[in-house]
Amino acid sequence: MREAPETTAGLGVIVSTARSDNGKTIAAWCLYDWANSPFTTLVVTFVYATYFTRAIAPNEVLGTVWWSRAAMLSAILVAFLSPVLGALADRGGLRRLFLLTATLMCIVATTVLAYIAPGTPNAALIALTLLVIANIGFETGMVFYNSLLPAVAPPQKIGRVSGYGWALGYLGGLTCLVLALVGFVQPEVPWFGLSKEDGFNIRATNLLVAVWFALFSVPLFLVLREEQCAGVHVTVHQAFRELSQTFREVRRFSEAAKFLLARLVYNDGLVTIFAFGGIYAGGTFGMDVAEVLVFGIVLNVVAGAGALASGFVDDKIGGKMTVMASLAVLATASAIAVWAPTRTWLWIAGILIGISVGANQSASRSLMGRFVPAEKQAKFFGLFAFSGKFTAFLGPLFFGLATQAFDSQRVGMATVFVFFAVGGLLLAGVDENRGITAVRGG
Repeated sequence: MREAPETTAGLGVIVSTARSDNGKTIAAWCLYDWANSPFTTLVVTFVYATYFTRAIAPNEVLGTVWWSRAAMLSAILVAFLSPVLGALADRGGLRRLFLLTATLMCIVATTVLAYIAPGTPNAALIALTLLVIANIGFETGMVFYNSLLPAVAPPQKIGRVSGYGWALGYLGGLTCLVLALVGFVQPEVPWFGLSKEDGFNIRATNLLVAVWFALFSVPLFLVLREEQCAGVHVTVHQAFRELSQTFREVRRFSEAAKFLLARLVYNDGLVTIFAFGGIYAGGTFGMDVAEVLVFGIVLNVVAGAGALASGFVDDKIGGKMTVMASLAVLATASAIAVWAPTRTWLWIAGILIGISVGANQSASRSLMGRFVPAEKQAKFFGLFAFSGKFTAFLGPLFFGLATQAFDSQRVGMATVFVFFAVGGLLLAGVDENRGITAVRGG
């Protein structure tokens, strides 16, 4: 007998046929990860970041410092915007609209970024401004996307569904990297007859990212149906008041609060790796853009495998233990990357980082999903984004300051180890079972 459609209280969202374990819904949700991941893979980490430091900035050290400032600014803005937007979405039934707006914001800014040539007046300032805008669109969109996870996945499958999404995301980033390498970077004549003058073939990878994001995000918006909350008109002032209340409420869920504090720290390490992984490989080990792309392709393969495998491990041993294990590997790998005397050792560190990054991100999202009250999902995932960004500027800031002070990217990379180690120590105090019981009212 077919059950009547269900809606999740307080969400204002009807998901496809409204069965939380519906395969079509899960597939559409996971496909959004496939759609948006090339932005961080190609633009933020491996391709455009390397191009910016070498072709647009005066030199690689100064380019690294400027890139760190842009990453820091976007992190600060996202940290303050995310909880407020989450409160607005929960009260007004605006999640689908906000997700669409954020997606378009990222796509448009990424498209324009492709046309900022090295000779353009104030090229570096314009490029970094567009990067900040695109990154804000990407990160705020993730607030609403992540907050759909508890509505999409049944509790007993939340770990593996999160893992499916991350794995598909890494596969999307991998596929886009391969296309960029064989179609835009390596050929004597790039696809579509693109010019190589001023590195336009490299910058055009931004167009690939924008088209990819636009095309593959469509299924999620077709599947989601949203009910506007009748008679509810939420102002920004009310959203701030709701946010203040949410901060007070989260203290009632002590395990969630402790987890968010731990993530506040260890995510800084991840942000720094994403922002400077390609820059570090190019600047310290002399990899050109094509070599950085190959490096990125391999890392995405192992990261996708790590995310997929961790989903099943997560459902068996719990999110906390999965995240703890990933942090141990990340700390070890970052230490190897700092010490690495040859590219071979950098490859070893990179592969270890790739495997554990996928596991860390997937398990962190699923653990938060277990700690979230059903009627406050967008708000709490707004805080999840807040915890990932509130101090995220510190990672890029310390990386940039250390690099500048010692004129060495190795010293900058050494700061990453501290974030993983301290975050792991804080996470050790989280009781996952108690956090789940608190949400269920037990």
